Amino acid sequence: MAQAGLAGHLGTSGAGPLRALDLGGGDGGDAVRLAARGHRITIADYAPAMLATAARRAASAGVADRVTCVEADITALPGELASGDFDLVLCHGLLPYTADTSGTLGPALGALRPGGLLTVIAMNRHSAALRSAVRTMDPDVVLRALDARTAHTELFDAELRMHTAEELTSALHGLGCGEVHHYGIRVFCDYIPDDALKSDPAYYARLERLEIAAAGREPYKHTARLLHLITRKPGPAAGGGS
Repeated sequence: MAQAGLAGHLGTSGAGPLRALDLGGGDGGDAVRLAARGHRITIADYAPAMLATAARRAASAGVADRVTCVEADITALPGELASGDFDLVLCHGLLPYTADTSGTLGPALGALRPGGLLTVIAMNRHSAALRSAVRTMDPDVVLRALDARTAHTELFDAELRMHTAEELTSALHGLGCGEVHHYGIRVFCDYIPDDALKSDPAYYARLERLEIAAAGREPYKHTARLLHLITRKPGPAAGGGS
């Protein structure tokens, strides 16, 4: 779903393949999709096992020549990544794991050239209570979710930080960014409790069309499970801004 929101902004980022950096890119899902479109992607992640998976994934997709994996701490990027030469930086799913929002977004912007594009995906705190209502139907659980600032993940047995678009937009403005575009991801998906139904390809295709149509619409984007923000580093953008 993120690719649909990003596509409308990539068209104004200059002609030809982009040089992109995927911070905390993990197993390479986003990177491989961008590489398949002809872009050159560097994945920076601190976990060697995830980077190995990303490398295998890129090779399997036939794009290994356009994907580079670098083991790195995203808050202390090596010079070749922090040099401010990238056209596009992805910060997808990274903020839930860090307590320092500006300390994460700052290096992400620093890696961009002036006018370069930053795309941020985070867990949306506004969705927590609604999701709890649909999934648990327990008023006590929903009441606790109203004030929750974290969400538990079974996969990593960890508490993940949730954010709001308003908070992150303010943080980006504080770092010098101008207009911030807000989209929702999984706008309705998480409120449909029948997960087996969503695994049906025909049903999923219909759901995907709905999700893409609703991603940028008021008020639905504000209660989507994930928030997606796209902005530019201050400075002239090649081919004009969006």
